[in-house]
Amino acid sequence: MGVDSTLVEALRRELGSDGVLDRRSQRVPYECDGLAFARQVPELVLLPRDTQQTAAAMRLLHEARVAIVPRGAGTGLSGGATPVEGGVTIGTGRMRSVLHIDALNRWARVQAGVVNADLGHACESHGLFYAPDPSSQKACTVGGNVGENSGGPHCFRYGNTSQHVLGLVIVTPQGEILDLSEPQVDPQGLDLVGLFTGSEGMLGIATEITVRLLPVPEVVETWVALFRSLDAACDATSDLIAARAEPSAIEILDKLTIEAVEQSVLRAGYPQDAEAVMLLELEGSEASVQANAAVIEPLLAVRGAFGLRRARASADRARLWAGRKGAYGAMGRIAPDLYVCDAVVPRRHLRALVRRTTEICSGKGLRIANVFHAGDGNLHPNISYDRRNPEELRRVLEAGDEMMRACIEAGGSLSGEHGIGLEKLSAMPWMFSSEDLAVMCRVREAWDPECRMNPGKLLPIRACMETRMRAPGAT
Repeated sequence: MGVDSTLVEALRRELGSDGVLDRRSQRVPYECDGLAFARQVPELVLLPRDTQQTAAAMRLLHEARVAIVPRGAGTGLSGGATPVEGGVTIGTGRMRSVLHIDALNRWARVQAGVVNADLGHACESHGLFYAPDPSSQKACTVGGNVGENSGGPHCFRYGNTSQHVLGLVIVTPQGEILDLSEPQVDPQGLDLVGLFTGSEGMLGIATEITVRLLPVPEVVETWVALFRSLDAACDATSDLIAARAEPSAIEILDKLTIEAVEQSVLRAGYPQDAEAVMLLELEGSEASVQANAAVIEPLLAVRGAFGLRRARASADRARLWAGRKGAYGAMGRIAPDLYVCDAVVPRRHLRALVRRTTEICSGKGLRIANVFHAGDGNLHPNISYDRRNPEELRRVLEAGDEMMRACIEAGGSLSGEHGIGLEKLSAMPWMFSSEDLAVMCRVREAWDPECRMNPGKLLPIRACMETRMRAPGAT
């Protein structure tokens, strides 16, 4: 049926006039996420306020057989929220309520559109915090984090989003409500919550999320260590891992990133004579922080760290983290566009792969800055470019492919936290066999037989077509 006036009016009756955006000027802001070179204006944008409105809209779209693309804050970097031609975008931006905080049992239930940082602020008065902290946490939503299984600097200690999601309320592609919201540490039967987390909008829309909260540590100390080479900073990371040191975060910024940050409003006071900066966070009891520091400081010195700054006051710590959290925004000083690659490598190969990414970009005449989650081997080579230059864009995409191939060949993976989306779609067969992809396609089609949810993302279309052809009775 597609999107026609009858469908639009039916949706307005369910969502209200402010929940249906049909004028082009209203829809254009939703044409892309952080992967800005992939753009498509949606036919319609829907902004439900709660689970019931989402289900009503999904039922109408199911009846009309319209493609649906879920969207959080649009901060994703892999094209997961890029609209599809003829499709409808359903955004969670008006679902912003923190529904309940159980301080005694340490969990919270929130709507999908709650901003990650706002959840953290809501927990502060209870002496609790929500651990996953993507760099975009001041803008990204908890629902979007669930869709991408987002990470962040502190996932080195605490793990990605999936390790903190206890329950979900899901609206299926058919408009049914699946209530899995009760927090369960060890659920019986199929772990549908675990399956849904990281599914990139292909199985339905999570409207409410129950998350684990943690007690605020007694002591939190942020360190900035300065290095005269990026190699030395990478080697120091490997040393910390080998020594079983226990910081909660290990981040590295290279010289170009430092310069961009320090010349912007996000300046954090990183010395610009350093070739690399390592950010570490130590937390726990006073005794454990001191014991950890006694292990870490000598290891940094061995690798030539020529300066070390330590901060405990919250304002000082926030200033040191501001540069890391705002690094992507600061890159706008270098070029109008930024391609952020996201791949994971074994930490023993950290130095070699960081060097390789630089060599790949240098060979193609591209400007690269490295700022990455060193602790868990999650690389983020950032290529500054201008998407208005087709030839430069071609070189950027070629470099991205080469970097991902190099990471896979070293025993790494395609994504640490940004997802596959459109960006890495063609790379999936590099890592997964046809049998692997077939299983993924069967799981997806068990939820959404018509493949209307976020079509053309994550799973190669050919692989799913082949799966259908092999299915009993398929035509």
